[in-house]
Amino acid sequence: MFRVVFYHPEIPPNTGNAIRLSANTGCQLHLIEPLGFGFEDKQLRRAGLDYHDLADVHVHPTIEAAWETLLPANVYAFTARGDRLHTDVSYTAGDVLLFGPESTGLPDEVLADPAITERVHLPMLPTSRSLNLTNTASIAVYEAWRQHGFPGV
Repeated sequence: MFRVVFYHPEIPPNTGNAIRLSANTGCQLHLIEPLGFGFEDKQLRRAGLDYHDLADVHVHPTIEAAWETLLPANVYAFTARGDRLHTDVSYTAGDVLLFGPESTGLPDEVLADPAITERVHLPMLPTSRSLNLTNTASIAVYEAWRQHGFPGV
């Protein structure tokens, strides 16, 4: 399946919802520190409901540590500054879907990382700035999973 990576997530309910996404789709969820919350945070626990034990969640101290676990793989960095639509990518099992912090998105140094295969974006109206982090991750995961015929269902 696919690997979802949240780089420096800030908002506990978004990560709780991503835990549910992981549990319901079979994706791994990788979180890169620092996190803007602890795992005992009530909002994180509430958003994740009873899915915490069903999700495959990994925490990495740095992006370099994450790469040691995740590479080699295609790494798609989701950014409003992406060069290609997320639906134009042919995803393969094991691909990494990388998302930045809620307040800023992925920083330039991460977008320039040689591990990044491609920068992609979701279409939005020109008057919009961004989508919610977990909504974006969900759209990406379901597109990648759809391309493979929803295996495991």
